Amino acid sequence: MQDDDKAMGRMTGEQHEPETPDNIGMRLIYMILIAIMISLAQTVLTVATVIQFIIMLINQRKPNENLAEFGTSLGIWIAKAARFQTGASEVKPWPWTELD
Repeated sequence: MQDDDKAMGRMTGEQHEPETPDNIGMRLIYMILIAIMISLAQTVLTVATVIQFIIMLINQRKPNENLAEFGTSLGIWIAKAARFQTGASEVKPWPWTELD
């Protein structure tokens, strides 16, 4: 009877098995891509820091709100990337998932 249930599940497209995480080879590829993206993010953070500092010099210590918000989003992304890279999470960062 169980074999019939399995066959019916295949026919209707139902899946009863949980999704398996990416195999280790695919994870390595993602880890390499994310490592490159983290390197780029560090460069972007450095540029944003310098620009924000100049803005604060000119603007009587008032930061640019948009740039500050961008920094917050970048920090969230870096944290998610670091969690994936170190195996603390199976959730890949943007662009594979929402930024939050």
